[in-house]
Amino acid sequence: MGQDLKSQTRRTYDTVAASYARMVPDTLYEAPLDLAMIDYFVAQLSTNASILDAGCGAGRMLAHLTALSPSLRLQGVDLSPAMVAQARTTHPGLKIVVGELADLDYPAAEFDGVLAWYSVIHTPPHEIEAVLSELRRVLRPGGVLLAGFQSGTGERSSTRAYGHEVDLRAFLHRVEDVAGAAEALGFRIVARLERAPRESERHPQGFVLAER
Repeated sequence: MGQDLKSQTRRTYDTVAASYARMVPDTLYEAPLDLAMIDYFVAQLSTNASILDAGCGAGRMLAHLTALSPSLRLQGVDLSPAMVAQARTTHPGLKIVVGELADLDYPAAEFDGVLAWYSVIHTPPHEIEAVLSELRRVLRPGGVLLAGFQSGTGERSSTRAYGHEVDLRAFLHRVEDVAGAAEALGFRIVARLERAPRESERHPQGFVLAER
């Protein structure tokens, strides 16, 4: 992610962090099929597996993962310091840090699972392989990655979000492109899915589950 795009993305999420945490506190907006993918991701791991929520935002997926399996060992990382502050407030017992997906401050082979839930949407398609490579680096052999994103091609721009004026860019990714980039890095694709948009959505939703 270029410096301008990174700064723009961080600034937007710092601005909306408190509103986001209040307006999107849980998985109410996920479709049953989306949650089934997370269920299947967790089912691939041991009951005390270590999982990194890569792009954790205000921590709503950390809460969902805890509800699915309380013995999971969870950590979170997010580009936005304000989002990290929100997540730490909600999950004071977890290690949640500021960082970027393409340059994580973790040792190699640190985690059994990595969840990148709609966090690659601010990565341009030509940079997705670099992000996947870094997520693979922090996974142990046999570890599992689940990525969720809006599916398609092109770029989206937002000028208002969560009650604030913003300047935010996001990118669509084709499922076959994300899966292909993962395979090129040595992942084994376990599942790939694209579901049709619901009435409240403008784009199909894509998911790739892959094993290192």
